[in-house]
Amino acid sequence: MVEKLGLRERKKQRTRQALIEAAVRLFDDRGYDQVTVAEIADAAEVSPRTFFLHFQSKEDVLLANADVRVDLALRAITECGADEPLSEVLVRAMEQMIANAWDGDLSSGLAALRARLAASVPALQARLLQRYLTAQGELAQALQRAFPARLDTITASALVGAMVGAVSASALTALERGDGPDEVRNAMRQAMALVAQSVTDG
Repeated sequence: MVEKLGLRERKKQRTRQALIEAAVRLFDDRGYDQVTVAEIADAAEVSPRTFFLHFQSKEDVLLANADVRVDLALRAITECGADEPLSEVLVRAMEQMIANAWDGDLSSGLAALRARLAASVPALQARLLQRYLTAQGELAQALQRAFPARLDTITASALVGAMVGAVSASALTALERGDGPDEVRNAMRQAMALVAQSVTDG
């Protein structure tokens, strides 16, 4: 029974990846607004109904791995030791997110496409902002719960905002100037290190 569940999950992941790759290819070739959900599903050789089992909308295809990255960072925070330095916890959480981005979105070209489309597609801009703010809130709450004696909600929000904002801004700048996956990852790590240096455990 366990093996059957494993096979089912692998098939589900293959279908999801096929939809992402089809969407990236079509968006890149024809532009975001000119591509329909039905066309993405057809290119991935599945039905529109199957598309909606994996994604709620076209915007969500471009945010395919966002929830995974946030979950990795949340786990890094919630599993930390109570006496660990804040900077180390923040860096470990952000490293998880950067590694996942490099493994998936950066290497596949999804991150570059998303950055390009976000500059011209209002619906995508709105969805990206919504997910960005939600992620920051989730991470800030987790950090404050992990260090209740050292952080109030404002301080936790400020620390997470500084870290996530710096890393996101550096990634966007690197993508906009046409940097490759390795260079984008290095830019994110540089931003992460700069913020970590300013974090104290006061």
